[in-house]
Amino acid sequence: MLRTHTCGELRLSDLNKNVTLCGWVQKSRELGGMTFIDLRDRYGITQLAFNLGWDKNMAELARTVSRECVLQVTGTVIERESKNKNNPTGEIEIKVSQLNVLNSAITPPFTIEDETDGGDELRMKYRYLDLRRAVVRKNLELRHRLAIETRNYLDKQNFLEVETPVLIKSTPEGARDFVVPSRMNPNQFYALPQSPQTFKQLLMVSGFDRYYQIVKCFRDEDLRADRQPEFTQIDCEMSFVEQEDIIQTFEGLVKHLFKTVKNLDIPALPRMTYSEAMKYYGNDKPDTRFEMKFVELNEIVKGKNFKVFDDAELVVAICAKGAAEYTRKQLDELTEWVKRPQIGATGLVYARVNADGTIKSSVDKFYSEEDLKKWAQACNAQANDLILILAGKEEKTRKAMSELRLEMAKRLFKRAEVIKIANLNQVRIFRFDSRKVDSDIQIVNIVKELNIPNHQIELLKYENGKVVSLFGEVSNISTDVKEKHCKYGRKGEQRIRLHYFVLIEGNDALSQTKIVRDKIEDVLNPLSKNKFSCLWVIDFPLLEWNENDTNLLESLRGRWVAKHHPFTSPKPEDIERLKSNLGEVRANAYDMVINGVEVGGGSIRIHSKELQAKMFEVLGFTKEEAQKQFGFLMNAFEYGAPPHGGIAFGFDRLCSLFGGADSIRDFIAFPKNNSGRDVMIDAPSEISEEQLKELSIETIVHQK
Repeated sequence: MLRTHTCGELRLSDLNKNVTLCGWVQKSRELGGMTFIDLRDRYGITQLAFNLGWDKNMAELARTVSRECVLQVTGTVIERESKNKNNPTGEIEIKVSQLNVLNSAITPPFTIEDETDGGDELRMKYRYLDLRRAVVRKNLELRHRLAIETRNYLDKQNFLEVETPVLIKSTPEGARDFVVPSRMNPNQFYALPQSPQTFKQLLMVSGFDRYYQIVKCFRDEDLRADRQPEFTQIDCEMSFVEQEDIIQTFEGLVKHLFKTVKNLDIPALPRMTYSEAMKYYGNDKPDTRFEMKFVELNEIVKGKNFKVFDDAELVVAICAKGAAEYTRKQLDELTEWVKRPQIGATGLVYARVNADGTIKSSVDKFYSEEDLKKWAQACNAQANDLILILAGKEEKTRKAMSELRLEMAKRLFKRAEVIKIANLNQVRIFRFDSRKVDSDIQIVNIVKELNIPNHQIELLKYENGKVVSLFGEVSNISTDVKEKHCKYGRKGEQRIRLHYFVLIEGNDALSQTKIVRDKIEDVLNPLSKNKFSCLWVIDFPLLEWNENDTNLLESLRGRWVAKHHPFTSPKPEDIERLKSNLGEVRANAYDMVINGVEVGGGSIRIHSKELQAKMFEVLGFTKEEAQKQFGFLMNAFEYGAPPHGGIAFGFDRLCSLFGGADSIRDFIAFPKNNSGRDVMIDAPSEISEEQLKELSIETIVHQK
C-alpha cells in the first residue's frame, strides 16, 4: 500500500506516529515561513505543515504544488496550535518529511468544494471531478448504505437475489421501450426492460418463492428532476401470499432502512384507499406531513346565481391556516398561478376570516355573511384563516387543487429570511411562523436546547400589537428597535397575527443565526427534509379509460388500459364486474408513499390462465396478439403457477428522500441530463455506416 492511513482517521491519540498519506490537494496557504496544504481523500481532509526552518527544500517544493495535484507524503503527527473543531482531524497536522508528487493537475474548470462555482451542465461534463466533492460523495455513500441494508434485510427474510435478462422482448404496454437491433437476426430488435415483471413471475412458476434484485431498468420517456432514462429498482416477488403478507414484509423493509440508516423509528404505516386519497388530496400519492384536506362545497354554494359554481361538477376548498393576511396583490398572483396551463384552473375564489370573525370574499355580490359562515364552518376556518376555492370539471379541478394545496404549503412553511437589525453587523434577527408552533413552551424549549448564552440570544413573541420576551435578552438593542422589527413588516405594514422572532448577537451573528434558523425550522417545519410521513395507498382502480388510445380488438378510438400493468389481479370480490362494470373493478394493488412521493408499488398477480386471457380481452388484445406478446407467460401458467405478488421500490427516489434532496440525479454516479444525454462521454452519438450495415439498418431523420 502507498499509504499507512487515510486523510480522515488521524486524531490526537496518534501523536508522534510516523505516517504516510495519499490524496489530492484541496488548497494551500502560505503564512510567512510556513506553508499549509489540506490533503483530501474519500475519507476526509488532513492538514500538512511545512516550515522553511524545518526543511527549506521541502517547504519550497510544497509552494509549487497546485490544487488537485496527487501527493504522497510521509511525516509525523503533531498537535495543531490553531485547532479546527469543524474537522474531525482538526486537532492534528502532519509535519512532512517526504513529499512525492504522484501526478500534477491542471486548473479544474470549477472549484472542488461543497459550495462550488460550477453550474449543472459544467459539473455534468466533468462529473469525475464533481464526484470528488464531499457533498456528492456522501450521496453515493448513502446509496451504498441503503443497498447494503436492503440486502441484509431481504437475506434474513429468505429472499434470493436472482439476475434477469437485460435484452428482452418489446411489449406494447407501459412507457416507450429502448430498443436494440440484433445483428444476428436482421430486422428484429430487443428491448431494454422497463422492469423484470414477466421474469419475476416466471421465477415464481419455477418455485423460487422469494426473489429480489437491485436492478437497472430503462424507460424512454420525458425527463424531470425525479426521472432518468435508466434507473434502479428494488424488485421483489413472493409466492403463496396475499396482499397483507406483501404489505407487512415490505413495511418491515422500510422501517429497517429508516432505523439502520437514519436511526429513526417509523410507526406502523396508515392505509388510505385510492378514493379517499383522491377525495381529500386530489392525487394518489398524498403528502400527509400537513393537513389542508379538500372540503367539497357543492351542497352549500350552488343556487345563488353564481354561474361558475352553479355550472361546476365540483366546487372544492382548502383552508390555509393563518393566511388571511395575504394582500390583494398576493391573491392576484396566486390566481394567475392557478390559471397557468400546467395547473389548468379557470380562476380562484377566496374568503378570508378576519380577526374579529367577519368574513370577506371575492364573491360577496352573490353570497351573504351567513352563507360565508357556512363555508367557514365546513372548512373549519378560524380567525385569520384563508379559504381558497376552485370549481369546474371534477377530475381537472381535483388535479388543480392538489397542485394549489402543495404550493400553499411551500409558501406558508417557507424558510425564514435572516436580516440585519439596527445597522449592526453583529446582530441578526429572523421571524418564523406561528402556524408551525404548538405553544410558547414548545418553542422556548427548542431555543433552550441550542445552548447559546442567554445574553447572545432572545426569543420574542408578537401578538395583538404587543411584543413580549420569552427567553434570553440581547441587552444592547433597545426595546424600541426590537418592537419595530417585530410589529412591522419590511414595507411598514403592521402585522395582524401571532409571530415569533429570534434575535442573535455575536461576532459571527450571520452564520450563527442561519444555523439556529435551520435547527428551529428542522423541528417545526412540517416540510422539513428530516420529517417523514409514510402510508400505503390501496384499492386502486384496475382499469382506466384512455380516449387517446386505439382498441386493438375493435379498432375504435379509446379503450380501457391497465392502471398498473396487465398482470395485476382484480380484487377477488370484483372479478364478476369484469363482465359489466369495468370502471368499478378494484385492483389488488398497493403503493407506498413517503412525503408525497410514490417510492414503491406492486400488486397480487393473476396466476390463472383463464383470468389472464380475460384481462387481455378487456384490454383490447386479440387472442393472436396476446399469444404473440405474452405467450411464454401464458404457456408457463399451464404448468402450475402459484398465487404470487410483489412490489418494486424506486431505489433512486428512496436515496433522494433519505438524503433530503429533490433530484434523484444527485444520487447517481453518472446521470443523464434533462435531454437524456451524457455530456461527459457525449452519448447518445452517431454510429458508423459500417456498423449500420452490419445491423441491416438505414436511418432516415424526420424533422420534428
